[in-house]
Amino acid sequence: METQVPTLAIVGHPNAGKSSVVATLTENDRIAIDKRAGTTTRSDQYPVEIDGKTVLRFIDTPGFQNPTDILEWFQRHPGGTDLARAFLEAHRHDHLYSHDCALLKPIAEGAGIILVVDGSKRIKEKDRTEMELLRLTGRPRMAIFNNLSANDKYLAAWQDALNKSFNSVRAFNAHRATYAERIALLNALKAIDQRWEPMLDETVRAFERDWQRRIEQSVTSLLELLREALTFKVVKIVKANELDSDRDREKIRQHLTENLQEGLRKLEQKTQAEIREHFKHHVWNVSPSSLLVKDLFSDEVERRLGLNRHQTVLASAAAGAATGGAIDLGVGGLSFGAGTLIGAGLGSVLGVLGTSQLAKLDIQRTLGVERFTLGPVSNPRFPFILLDRSILYCARAMNWAHGRQAADESAPNRVPDQTAKVQQGFTEALAGEDHKALAKFFAAARKGKDCAQEQRVREIIRSVLQDLSNDKIDSRAHL
Repeated sequence: METQVPTLAIVGHPNAGKSSVVATLTENDRIAIDKRAGTTTRSDQYPVEIDGKTVLRFIDTPGFQNPTDILEWFQRHPGGTDLARAFLEAHRHDHLYSHDCALLKPIAEGAGIILVVDGSKRIKEKDRTEMELLRLTGRPRMAIFNNLSANDKYLAAWQDALNKSFNSVRAFNAHRATYAERIALLNALKAIDQRWEPMLDETVRAFERDWQRRIEQSVTSLLELLREALTFKVVKIVKANELDSDRDREKIRQHLTENLQEGLRKLEQKTQAEIREHFKHHVWNVSPSSLLVKDLFSDEVERRLGLNRHQTVLASAAAGAATGGAIDLGVGGLSFGAGTLIGAGLGSVLGVLGTSQLAKLDIQRTLGVERFTLGPVSNPRFPFILLDRSILYCARAMNWAHGRQAADESAPNRVPDQTAKVQQGFTEALAGEDHKALAKFFAAARKGKDCAQEQRVREIIRSVLQDLSNDKIDSRAHL
């Protein structure tokens, strides 16, 4: 076993949530988690790798099967003996102690100990026995409360018992732990043995560097989504003699609208897959009430996300003044090339009237054919709505614990999964100057042009994601 890599054996009573703790700490939601007692029957190693280098190693162990016998054996042997190693050598071929030897093997090889207990249950004599025999191993050790229910009646008794046997005792709910809580736990591990401090310092720094890189990758994914969505359009070419009336053109418009919306949905889904990959999610369960499962073009999503009407007017005016170019405004369903307005005045009108139509339909008639083009998106609220929902998706990906593989309503909710009463999205909460910077970036993106505001927009999105990963989730994040 590599001594330079901090290695921790996760031990505890069967069904105390050890596998969930390992899944969350290693960000590995492919670890089998079963609520039936005793489903872990061997010690499995789960390295944490960053840039191809193992920076930390966790070992998921089976629960003790014969803790009283082991403790009695420990107590019969003289002090100063490496008891875990000695017991392993004496009983490695005894089938009766196969699970116990699997548990003690990594400890005998030098691993530190993290004892997982469910503090919502009454402490038993068996628990006290396990605490004492782990103390006698002499290994650096931490105990964590991974309460599987909200009952805290027995916490004081647990705390008193654990303080006598462990170097550190902390609460850590593997079903709801955020990134900030994981880092806090790693920092606390330094206290269990001073000799581990340099190694764990480097491990924490590696985690933090990697997390910042993931945030930057997410910002890039979101900016690319916005560029692609704001330049996306759909086209249909029809022979003029196949069109008998405006009703035929209306059918084409409806068909193109469906195609435009479906194309935008696919762009969003592609970005969501990238975000899940950035944060190592393979299992993804979302509550039916979440805005993340509502259709992107539903009334509820439009109502709950994006800027309010007043903010949209101001932001659109700033974008119109900045571009000074011609933008077509579709009014009342089919526009068929409806009028053109210029500059700041246009921006204000778009902010009020453009919210009911996603994009302008353009029809060109040449050489006996009609070319129908719908897009790109001209609705001034849409990119704010799309950005809001993308940030919401990032917030969930960053803060959904990998040990919480299924909808678990018993764990306090720390991620944006439920529809909240507070109707304010992330972009709506930004300052007016940020709204203007975003609107200018959106206006340039529609034309496929570079924008001087892009770096500022990157900083805005990065700051929002940074706050969400620093455990500053507020009511807006629970949309």
